[in-house]
Amino acid sequence: MKITAVETHVCHARMRNWVFVKVVTDQPGLYGWGEATLEWHTRSVVAAVEDIAPLIVGEDPRRIEHLWQMMFRQHFWHGHGVVRSTAISGIDIALWDLAGKTAGMPCSQFWGGPVRDAIRTYCHLGGGKMEDFYETADDDAKRFGELAKAAVADGFTAFKSMAVPPTMPIEGLTPVRRAEAAVAAMRDAVGDEIDIMVDCHARPSPAMGLKFGKALDRYGLYFFEEPCWPESVDGLAMINAALTTPVATGERVTRLEEFRDLFAARACEVCQLDITHCGGLTNARRIAALADAHRIALAPHNPQGPVSTAASLEFGFSQPGYIICETVHADVPWRDDVVSESYTVEREGRLVRPNTQPGLGIEINEAEVAKHPFEQELPQRVFYRDGAAGDW
Repeated sequence: MKITAVETHVCHARMRNWVFVKVVTDQPGLYGWGEATLEWHTRSVVAAVEDIAPLIVGEDPRRIEHLWQMMFRQHFWHGHGVVRSTAISGIDIALWDLAGKTAGMPCSQFWGGPVRDAIRTYCHLGGGKMEDFYETADDDAKRFGELAKAAVADGFTAFKSMAVPPTMPIEGLTPVRRAEAAVAAMRDAVGDEIDIMVDCHARPSPAMGLKFGKALDRYGLYFFEEPCWPESVDGLAMINAALTTPVATGERVTRLEEFRDLFAARACEVCQLDITHCGGLTNARRIAALADAHRIALAPHNPQGPVSTAASLEFGFSQPGYIICETVHADVPWRDDVVSESYTVEREGRLVRPNTQPGLGIEINEAEVAKHPFEQELPQRVFYRDGAAGDW
C-alpha cells in the first residue's frame, strides 16, 4: 500500500476555516481524514501541508511513527512551530483514520481498547456562536446567566464561558468585580450541580490572573483556563499553587519538551493539548503518558471542526486520564451537513457513546464542503483603553 496524494479541503465556518486533510492511497476507496484548522493562518497551513506532502507520498501509510519522524525532523527545520505542527497534525490524524480502516476497527481499539463506556462533553456558552461566546459584554452579568441556563436546557452538565475581560498588566478592581458578577450570575442560574469553566484566553498577566483566580475561587469552578501566557510557566505555577480551582492550559503548546516543563513545574492540573496543533494523535499519546506520570488530567482543546472532535473523542476512549471533551455545535447552522458520525450523543447529559466504525468513524461530505469555500476569518482583536495591543 502506498500514499498517492495528500489533499486539503477548506471549509469556511465564519470565525475559522476548517482545514480538512485527506490522505489518499493506491487502494481504491481507501483514504483517511484529518484536520489542520488554525484560525487566521489558513493559507499558511494549506501551504505547509503541500510542503510536507512530498516527504510521505509514495510511502506506506501504515508506518505512522516513521512518517511522523520524517515530517517532524526532515526538511532541516523541526516541526514544532505552530503552522508546521498543525500541518503535521492534520496528516497524522488522517493516517490514524486510515490505519483504523485498514485494520477494520476504531482507533481506540488498537490503542488497547476503550477504557470507559462514555465521554462527557461540555459546550461553549451559546453553543460556540461567536457573538454569544466571545462578544457578550463583560459587564452584562444577566446575559451570562441566561446563556448558562440555555446550555443546561440543551442537556449539558458543564459549559465554558469567557467571563474574564482583557486587562492591562496591572488594573484595579473594576474588571475583577465584573468577572465575579458574571460568574455569580451563572452559578445562581444553574446551581451547584452544573460544572462551570472560565477561560481567560491567556489575556491576563500572572498578577492579574492571580487576582481573577482568587476572586472566582469560591464559585467552585471545574477549571480556570489559561490565566496567563503559557510561556509564563512560573506564573502559571504560582496561580495553580494559590488556588483550589484547578488551572488548565496547553492548547498553544506544541513541543513535547514544553509539556514536560509545564508538568514538572506543576503549572496546571488539566492539560489541554490540542490534537490538531500538537503533532496529531501520535504526539498526543506521548503527551498523555507524561501527564499520566504527573497525575494531570486531560481535557483537549477542541473548538474546531468535526474531524477534530472525532479525533478527540477516539483519543479520549483510550486514555485513562481523559475527563471531558470540549465541543462546539452551533457555530454554523450547517455543521452537521459536512460530516456523518458513527458515535452517538445522548441529549440528556450530552454523553458520547463509543464509535463502532473503523478509524475515527466519520466521513466528510466533500460536496457540502465545497459550498463553503475559503473566506478570510472574521477578525477578533483587542486593544486596551490607551490604544496598546492586547491579547484576544
